[in-house]
Formats: sequence, C-alpha cells, structure tokens
Amino acid sequence: MPRIGHRATVNDGSTTAAAAPREGCPKRMVFGPCGGVRHDGGCELDAALPCPWVDGDERVPPWPGPAVGARAGTLPDGMLARARESPVVLTDLSVPSFDLPALRTAAQIVAPVSDAVLSGDIHHQPTFPPTFVAAELRAVGGHPWMTLTCRDRNRVVLEQELAGLAALGVEGVLCVTGDIRGPDVRPGVTQVFDLDATRLAHLAASTGLAATVAITPSAPPREARVRVLAEKQRAGASLAVSNHVADPAELDDFLRAARRLGVDLPVLGAVAVFTDEPAADSLLAFPGLAMDPAKVAAVLDAPDPVAAGIDAAVDEAEALLAVPGVVGVNLSGRASSAGHVEAAEIQAEIARRVRKVER
Repeated sequence: MPRIGHRATVNDGSTTAAAAPREGCPKRMVFGPCGGVRHDGGCELDAALPCPWVDGDERVPPWPGPAVGARAGTLPDGMLARARESPVVLTDLSVPSFDLPALRTAAQIVAPVSDAVLSGDIHHQPTFPPTFVAAELRAVGGHPWMTLTCRDRNRVVLEQELAGLAALGVEGVLCVTGDIRGPDVRPGVTQVFDLDATRLAHLAASTGLAATVAITPSAPPREARVRVLAEKQRAGASLAVSNHVADPAELDDFLRAARRLGVDLPVLGAVAVFTDEPAADSLLAFPGLAMDPAKVAAVLDAPDPVAAGIDAAVDEAEALLAVPGVVGVNLSGRASSAGHVEAAEIQAEIARRVRKVER
C-alpha cells in the first residue's frame, strides 16, 4: 500500500510551486473554475460576485505533474470493467443525515440493481464519514463509489479518507471541490478548500483509486471547462461524471471539444430523477446545471407523476447513452420527497429498466 502522506507531500509541493489560487475565488481554485458558476457568470456564493475564471481558457494552468502513469482503480468485477461491456448505472444514495437504518434500507434496495452506489457530500446535509458509509455499502453487497470534497477536510484528512477507502477495497471516488456554504448554512463554521478537485483527483489516483471527476457542460466559461477536463485527465482521472444538461446535444458538443484536446475518459451522463416538485426543486437549486423546463413540467403535471418521472428518467438515460463516449449514467436526485424508501424504490426501478434487469 502506498505511503500516502509522503506521496501527497511530494505531489502537492510540485503543484503549488507551479500555480497559485486564483485571486478573488472564495474556494481558492488553482486549476480552473468550480462547477458552481451561475449562467450569468456569477459566483455560486454571491451572484453579484463575478467568477474570476470567466475571462477564457488561457487562464487555466496546465497540470505540472508528477503524472500518475497508468490509470488506477479498475477492479476485475468493478464498474469501470463492466462499462467496457455494457452501459453501467451509478445510483445516488439519497438518505437523511446520520440515519443509519435509512442508509442500510436504501442501500439494500438500490445496490443489487446498480453497478455502483454514489454517496454524496452535500454542503447543507452532513452525514457519516466516507469510510463508514463505504463499509456499510459493502456489508450489503453494494459497490461503493464515494464523494470527497475539499470544503470541510484539509489535505491531511483527505489523505486519511483515501487510505481508509483503499484499505476497504473501494474502487473509486468522485473528487470535487465542493459546494460552498452560504451565510445561512452553518454560519461561523470554517470552510477549508485546502485543495481543489484536480489536485484531489491526483491524490486519489496516487493511492490506486479510480479518480472520478465532474464536468459541468452548461455552466460558463465553457472553453475553460474543456481545458480543465484535459488537465484533470493528466492529473490522473479515470472517469468523468457530467452534471445535468437540458439537452444531450450539449454534452455531445462538450465532449467533442474535449476530444480535440486529447481527452479520452469514459463518461457517465447525469439523469435527473424526480417525481414531485420538492425533488425537482432540490436539483434546480444547484447552480451550474440545466434541466429542460418542458420536461420538468410534463412530469409534475402528469396524472401519475411517479410513473411519468420514471419514464422520463429512462428516456433521458437512453438519449445520453447515445452520445459518443458516454458509457453509463448517474441516477442523480432525491427522486421523491415521500421518504427514503420510496425514493430508493424509484431509483431501483429506473436502474432495472436502464440495465434491462428483471425483477
């Protein structure tokens, strides 16, 4: 097993010597904009604050190394290996904070029909540590895919989590900078942002985990985001997960531009899973993503919104899977405000239909 602390010190020393955080960025981003830039170019923290990265892709610094080498994280029976044979489904784990029975119940419902289960790290909904959740998912036969953010953990704690996940046999981690907390969410609590997503992805790949990175095709500045994805690949990323787009053609255009820069990462497209207004609003509240208003209205106004929401999600999954380079989908969203069991059952039904798995 790698000496994580030693390697992280060497790696971080080389990157910080090459570039400094962007002046005016509350997240201290070094390698490009975060996913929270609003459609008008404003910062997710304050719409009146312009994102300092909006001036163009030339401001994104190149990844200076060291390189990871061969992409890490592929297990013989893991999601990345399965993605070479057929479309895969990564399902969000949607449960209340610090509710162990709910976590176990939802995991037992979605894990058997999903290629992997994604545990998030939401800025206003803290939960158990990633290693704890991963162990619980493995206990019910699930294939955990854990989210790590830089908002609440400095680099030492991130290294500890990566070491724990690697020791548990977890295949991959979603490496994101993390949504910033507004002044009304845990006021006075420190926000760290010691690293950004690119540097975290490099740390994850250096431990042997599949470093998964996010792309946000709908948010400005588009050219910079294409460059950022190329640098994330150079830093060691093995997989990219897209944020929501209003039209799959938008993701197709983004990936075509990325391929011109040499990006060849497999990609998972985000499927919006909602069957009522609160579930839809929870997705729309995040800056940077896009959803088709007509499709949202069609689900919410349907005589049976649950059936309509499931059908819409399956249709969106099939449309995303037709985009070259997309090898699977991420079932993303709360699914239902009726409860975690109802939400998990909706996710499981969508996963079955996308993967064509019988009940």
